[in-house]
Amino acid sequence: MTERKDVEDLSHLGSEQTNYTFSYNPSVLETFDNSHPNRDYFVKFNCPEFTTLCPKTGQPDFGTIYISYIPDEKMVESKSLKLYLFSFRNHGGFHEDAMNVILNDLVSLMDPRYIEVWGKFTPRGGISIDPYVNYGKADTRFADMAAQRLMYHDMYPEKIDNR
Repeated sequence: MTERKDVEDLSHLGSEQTNYTFSYNPSVLETFDNSHPNRDYFVKFNCPEFTTLCPKTGQPDFGTIYISYIPDEKMVESKSLKLYLFSFRNHGGFHEDAMNVILNDLVSLMDPRYIEVWGKFTPRGGISIDPYVNYGKADTRFADMAAQRLMYHDMYPEKIDNR
């Protein structure tokens, strides 16, 4: 059985001394216990100010990251997630890699029932890139859900006129 992590154990939330890490740093992520592990429900984060660097040119890439998950026993604390996403600021990585790294780190951290990460990046060179990645816990209905959502995730794409 995992040790219970109470709100009092969180180090970032409520701290008046926020330390920003300018290099990729998954160690800032923190969890707390899900108060409703008997229920399936989505938690969604919209992160409209995500920044990372092109690994080839070093130019900044800007995007909105959408993270949706169905928690199991643990949940990610939002301020720690903000600090984690900020740590990509000087990280060189392609958009597709960044989304997979975020997903992998959050799966390792929380072991959620289901999670998806979708990046919608502003265009550079006349093209925008919107990578989507998801995960469903193996041998559960959430693995089937992940396969279905991946297959149909962008059946009705938005008209791109605001980026």
